[in-house]
Amino acid sequence: MPSLDSLDALLEDELKDIYDAEKQITKALPKIMKKATAPELKQALADHLQQTERQIERLEQAFDQLELRPKGKKCIGMQYLLKEGDDMMREAEDKDTRDALIIAAAQKVEHYEIAAYGTMRVWATLLGHSGVASLFEETLDEEKETDQRLTGIAEGFVNQAAADTEDEATEDADVPMSMPRRGRVGAAARGEARQMAADRGTTGRRKGGRSAAAGRSRSR
Repeated sequence: MPSLDSLDALLEDELKDIYDAEKQITKALPKIMKKATAPELKQALADHLQQTERQIERLEQAFDQLELRPKGKKCIGMQYLLKEGDDMMREAEDKDTRDALIIAAAQKVEHYEIAAYGTMRVWATLLGHSGVASLFEETLDEEKETDQRLTGIAEGFVNQAAADTEDEATEDADVPMSMPRRGRVGAAARGEARQMAADRGTTGRRKGGRSAAAGRSRSR
């Protein structure tokens, strides 16, 4: 590995790193799309795949403007981010929970890219590579827009759907799993109704006891 003893060397190294990262993303996105359920999320991922392919082309333009050969350096950070997301998705059986997880994993990737492109834009500007800086800025804006779009989908309905799933699972936990789901929900509701009736009965008995005592006190 060459010595990173100058800003030029740092820019070249980071450029190779993000070039490999983007290629890893293009391979991972089709697999992630298959695991997503919400149509809005599927479409956002599909749009970002096309966007990422254009971003790779911009990186190749940057290599050309810097008179460098387009070459990637294994991006360990992106490798682990994608692996972490994939491992967690394998464990998420509920579709709503999995969609929430996909968004969280995708936004971790977006934030990695935002940091990388923001840094490279500043370095390129300082080194006088205004054309290269403009390429990085265009991609940076796209990454921010994708991050905001994912946030909108998550906050719009995906996270709430996952939360509702958790509530249903908690309610069903006290009912035998051999009972059909509708029956389990019905049983939980009936149990609550029985408890309310018992509470009312207890209140009534307390009131009756006080009335009888008061009656005995007045008779004396």
